[in-house]
Amino acid sequence: MKALIFGGTGAIGIPVVKLLVKHGHDVYVTSRRNIKSEKDNLHYICGNAMDLEFIKNFLCQNHEFDVLIDFMAYNTDEFRNRYEYLLTHVGRYFFFSSSRVYADQGNKKITEDSPRLLDVCRDEDYIKTDEYALQKARQENILLGSEYKNWTIIRPYITYNKERLQLGVLEKEEWLYRALHDRTIVFTQDIADKVTSLTYGLDSADRIVKLAEMGEQDNINGQIFHIATEEQIKWIDVFNLYIEVLSNVLGREQKHKMLPNSNRYAKYNRYWQIKYDRLYNRTFDSEKIEKATRDYEYTPIREGLKNELTEFINGDRKFRVQDINWISQGFFDKVSHEITTFNEIPGIKNRIKYLLARYTGFYEIRNLH
Repeated sequence: MKALIFGGTGAIGIPVVKLLVKHGHDVYVTSRRNIKSEKDNLHYICGNAMDLEFIKNFLCQNHEFDVLIDFMAYNTDEFRNRYEYLLTHVGRYFFFSSSRVYADQGNKKITEDSPRLLDVCRDEDYIKTDEYALQKARQENILLGSEYKNWTIIRPYITYNKERLQLGVLEKEEWLYRALHDRTIVFTQDIADKVTSLTYGLDSADRIVKLAEMGEQDNINGQIFHIATEEQIKWIDVFNLYIEVLSNVLGREQKHKMLPNSNRYAKYNRYWQIKYDRLYNRTFDSEKIEKATRDYEYTPIREGLKNELTEFINGDRKFRVQDINWISQGFFDKVSHEITTFNEIPGIKNRIKYLLARYTGFYEIRNLH
C-alpha cells in the first residue's frame, strides 16, 4: 500500500506513521521541516500541507496513492476548496474529525449516530461561530453530501502520549509547564467532577492503520467511526494521578489549587470548549470500530498516563514555546499568588499579555467568546 500522510507529527500521527512503516507500506509524510528518513519505505516531503498549490503540484508528480490520511485542521472554507480535489486524486481518503462534535448525552454512551451539536444546539451565539466542534461537523456534512464515497470519517476523542497530556481543557504546556517550574497547578471542580475517556495514541493508531489496510470488500467507504476506549475515568482522578506522579518523580510535594468552577478561566481561554465539551460526561460505545477491526485490548488509562508522564519528566522535557499561553499563565499566577519572571517570558507582546492577566481584570471583562 502506498500511503500519504498530512500532518503526521501529533499524538496519533506519529504512531500511525510508525505502524504503517513497520507493516511494510510505502509511506509519504508532509512536513514543514527537512527531515531525513532512516527507512527505505518512509519518505518526508518538505512543504506546507495547508498550501493547496503545494499539494496539487506534489500529487501531479506523484500519482496512485492508495490512501490519504489527513490530520490537518482546516477551516470550513479551506476544506470546501480542496475536498473534491483530494477525493479524486487518491484511492481512499481518511478525514479526521473529532468526537467533540457530539451533543451532551448525559450518562448515556455515545455512538456514531448520537446527535451532534451542529444539529441540535440552539445557542445562536455558538452556532454562528466556526468553533472546532462545529467546524468539524460542517466539514463532515461536505463529505456526506458529496457525490464521491471514497472517504472514511474518523472521530477520535482525547488522545494522549508523552507529548500530549491534557488536564480538562489544559494542554501540558499550560499545567505541566507550571509544575516543572515549581508553580501551582490550577484546576476547576466543575470539570473535575465529570467523567471522560482518554485513549493512548498507539491504541488509536492501531485502529486507524487497520482501517487503512482494509480492502473494498470491507465496506468502510462512506462510514463514520469514533475511536475511544470505553473505559471511564473522572477528571479528578486524572488530576490526582498527575499530582502523585509529579510528587514521586520530582521528590517534592506538587503544589495544586482547585477553583470551584471554570467561570473565570473560561473568560480567558476556551470558553466554547469548556461549555460544550468538558462540562459534559463523555463515555463511548466503541462497538462499531471494534467490529470493523476486531477485538483489541486498550491500554488502561491510569497505567498509560502514569507511564507517559513519567517518561516525559525523566526525558528532555521539551515544551513548544509557541504553545505556552501567557494569558493563562498570568491567570494561574494571579489565583495562586505566584509570579513568573520576565526572563522566562519571550517577547514584549507575551509579557504584556501576562501582565494584563496577572495584575488586572482586563481579560475577565472582555467577551472573548
